[in-house]
Amino acid sequence: MEYTTIYEYPSGELERSWRECLMRAECPAHYDSPEYFRDPYWSGQTPFAILAQDGGQVTGVLTGLHTGKQVISGLASRPQICVDATRDSGTILDALLRGLMAEAKDAELITVYTWSHVPLPGFGARGFRSRVLEGNVVLDLTLGAEKLFANFPKDRRRNIRFAEKNGVEIREATSEQDIKDAYDVYARWRETDRKEIKGKGRTFEVFSEAARLKNNRLVLVGRVEGKPIAMNLFRFCRGGLFESAANSSLEEYMHLKPNDLLQWRGIEWACANGMKRHSLGGAHSFLRRFGGTIVPVWRYRLDRTFLRKHDLEETVRRVGRETVEKMPEGIGKKVMGLLRPNGH
Repeated sequence: MEYTTIYEYPSGELERSWRECLMRAECPAHYDSPEYFRDPYWSGQTPFAILAQDGGQVTGVLTGLHTGKQVISGLASRPQICVDATRDSGTILDALLRGLMAEAKDAELITVYTWSHVPLPGFGARGFRSRVLEGNVVLDLTLGAEKLFANFPKDRRRNIRFAEKNGVEIREATSEQDIKDAYDVYARWRETDRKEIKGKGRTFEVFSEAARLKNNRLVLVGRVEGKPIAMNLFRFCRGGLFESAANSSLEEYMHLKPNDLLQWRGIEWACANGMKRHSLGGAHSFLRRFGGTIVPVWRYRLDRTFLRKHDLEETVRRVGRETVEKMPEGIGKKVMGLLRPNGH
């Protein structure tokens, strides 16, 4: 089994063979597909794709990025690896690993995320340390929307009906104004003090370019009396995985339960369009109340720094959190406050 590493959208026979591989994979995601290279989020970074090949036929895919001295494939909420389910996964994964090690030859930290049903034992043999993460709530969309709704907990069904009864309307963002409305909700949500929101956020130009990728993006906007109050962006691979990628909502309208209805409308759309699974992008309490199964994600990481600096820092943080959690609640909060930058 050989491998090929590419850095731009493929063409001709390679594109065709890649797409055929996705058709044979268990549940391919958008970032497993050639469209990965057309995503606007990678500006200033170096995206790559490693394709395992047998006699020219693509049998597996791993996509990733160079970010400074690190090479990373996926996130804790978003693995970016898939294999041909009709072939021996061991030889496919070995080819992907060899390709990754060649691509990351100068990196000080290499990180790969994978679903629990695609374990990477060969990575451990090459020095990668594995860690089981919580994973994502995943729904089986082949059950159909009606059965999925019936399986929701009572309070979820009640919230969806409450939102509908109180005038929350969900529509797909199809016009430039719709996209602007979705971005305005996102921008206002980032200003909230309801919770800590990390990172610089997306510019309108990047957000709108992603929203216009209709072959792999669905943007739903929730409105009340025409006013945009919530939005949800989904990624998808036709016939494969439907993923909840970003949700934003205005604080003053949360009592109307727009996020419950946004997810439900997304699920209805995904079922109607032949998606197989829906990853809700996490496993916190709001998402768990959609039913489904929590599918773990594994992280494989190779720290090449002196004394494994990254592994050591993570261990210190973990032990610190565990120590604070054992303290009385009031004292624990004060300690966490002192540890945060600027005391908050």
